[in-house]
Amino acid sequence: MPPQSPLVANLQLVVLWQNSNTMAHPIKDTEEILRKLQIQALNPMQEAAVASIPLHANTVLLSPTGTGKTLAFALPLLASLDPTSKEVQALILVPSRELAIQIEQVIRSMGSGYKVNAVYGGRSMSKDKIELKHVPAILIGTPGRIADHFSNDRFSTDHIKTVVLDEFDKSLEVGFEYEMKGILKNLINIEKRILTSATAGVEIPEFVNLQNPNNLNYLGTVISKLTTKIVVSPAKNKLNTLLHLLNHIGNQQGIVFCNLKDSIQQVSSFLNSKNISHGCFNGGMEQKDRERSLIKFRNGTNQLLIATDLAARGIDIPEMKYIIHYELPVYKEEFIHRNGRTARVSSKGTAYVLKWHHEELPAFIKKTEVADITKQAVRKPVFWKTLFISGGRKDKISKGDIAGLFIKQGKIAKDELGLIELKHDCAFVAIPVSIAESLVEKLNNTRLKKKKVRVYIV
Repeated sequence: MPPQSPLVANLQLVVLWQNSNTMAHPIKDTEEILRKLQIQALNPMQEAAVASIPLHANTVLLSPTGTGKTLAFALPLLASLDPTSKEVQALILVPSRELAIQIEQVIRSMGSGYKVNAVYGGRSMSKDKIELKHVPAILIGTPGRIADHFSNDRFSTDHIKTVVLDEFDKSLEVGFEYEMKGILKNLINIEKRILTSATAGVEIPEFVNLQNPNNLNYLGTVISKLTTKIVVSPAKNKLNTLLHLLNHIGNQQGIVFCNLKDSIQQVSSFLNSKNISHGCFNGGMEQKDRERSLIKFRNGTNQLLIATDLAARGIDIPEMKYIIHYELPVYKEEFIHRNGRTARVSSKGTAYVLKWHHEELPAFIKKTEVADITKQAVRKPVFWKTLFISGGRKDKISKGDIAGLFIKQGKIAKDELGLIELKHDCAFVAIPVSIAESLVEKLNNTRLKKKKVRVYIV
């Protein structure tokens, strides 16, 4: 591991060991956390944030999608918490359920020991109430759900000293201004405000009370290695051209962006007719279905995600080698955020723009070349299937327990075990297609820890 920066070395995080509500134990420094996350070193933006956030009451952090803004604000946030407090100390407001879940997972994975919970619309309120009985130190949530908890006094707000508005411009864009105004009005003891975005020039409303902020702008520091290519469709209906492009690209993961939910349905039906595995993602879907689409995309069950611009920002999906603009974005910002899903940080990527030959490109799409997609690759069958397990963290089940069940009882090799995603009340496991059904027969209605679990293909 490279030598640690003095700025980072000075940042230490108290590790809490929550055993019978007693907390004592060594300090866990940044180096340990990075080792746990398998990160060799912080990038310059993260270094700057870790150094400056503790020194300023108000910070605005601007950095492109995929550069690690969550870690950048989470490290100093954790360092500021009081290990003796049993109240909510930090509130993170986000524009979407997916971003709430993602940040919760990131902070949990840091292993600080502080309790963290995410609450959001579309999730059972009863689940929220159960989890909030044991008050978290860090609460993450969408403005609507947080406002509901505030109005019903489900926990004290008096001890919240740090508020993070992550992707704050998106929260304003999707109509959360009223809820955010009410929430911030109720936070009377705020000492630190942190705002993050991947977009410059967004006006910050007065109700945020952001006085003399320290601005960390890293939007122009990432050299894009994105290649934009035009794919011309001879017909106004671009489905066959899309198929031709996908067959040219071959077995690589990517996102097909549409403007409308109806367009997603049309593309999805067409791909189903061609036996091309994919998932869908849009704001009209149930939360459970959206979450499962992302899980199956992350673990390789689906190589394609057909999505609206909701997938362009702040959700936890792997970096793509390519994205496809099936429908032309209306605004430059949408184009930028979509493209931000590929060619992130130091990687290369391609953004394909599908256009009917009579269709005019927006002025913001420049420096493009026409793609030659005559060469067709061989599409291989999907390797992974996803299994659902009806037990999760609340049942004291760990990823190690799940791996043990599949390897010992399921009799599979370690390299046949794909990505495991552990949730509060369930888990998802990627398994080779060839053995998925036999594993269901072996493992369904068996015991995992002390719980009898159902196992089935999703």
